[in-house]
Amino acid sequence: MKARALLAAFALAASPAVAAPVEVTRFHTPETITTLGRSAVAIIAAPGTDGSSLELRVWLQAVEAELAALHFGTATPGAADAVAEVRVEREVQRTERQRGPVSVGVGGSTGGWNSGVGLGVGFNLGGGPKTRVYTRLIVTIRSRATGLALWEGRAENVEREKARDAAVDQAAPRMAHALFSGFPGTSGATITVK
Repeated sequence: MKARALLAAFALAASPAVAAPVEVTRFHTPETITTLGRSAVAIIAAPGTDGSSLELRVWLQAVEAELAALHFGTATPGAADAVAEVRVEREVQRTERQRGPVSVGVGGSTGGWNSGVGLGVGFNLGGGPKTRVYTRLIVTIRSRATGLALWEGRAENVEREKARDAAVDQAAPRMAHALFSGFPGTSGATITVK
């Protein structure tokens, strides 16, 4: 029985990982959504970001694909009705293991018909330190004429650094899709998109 449980634990650890969920929060008002309509939108790098970055281009294309799927038109910044400013923040963090690799527990009971002493040994199969990639995609759609924010959204995700879903080419379309799911979304509510 113990061997079966151990094999099941190893099988679970070896099975392909499922992408971590994406936390999404959006902000807008009924008036700003009416103003936005289904305008022609230019997708640009947010101020202070490197618009020529090859990595950022992947994110810009992912946002553009989602807006196109929502039937927004595309245009150059000078001809668009609105501008979608895209900002991406990615950070790699390493967390140290909290417990030692082996733990020992002792327990016992007395009284009644049964009494006994038990000894348990646990092995930490988690390995060494964990490295995770924290990603935040922020999109603000503004009126080109006034600069007023019409819709804002952010999507956040944490993946293991070596996970396939942590790679930019995987993360960008998945997070952009989560961000624009159910557009415009409930203002101020945070939802989890799997």
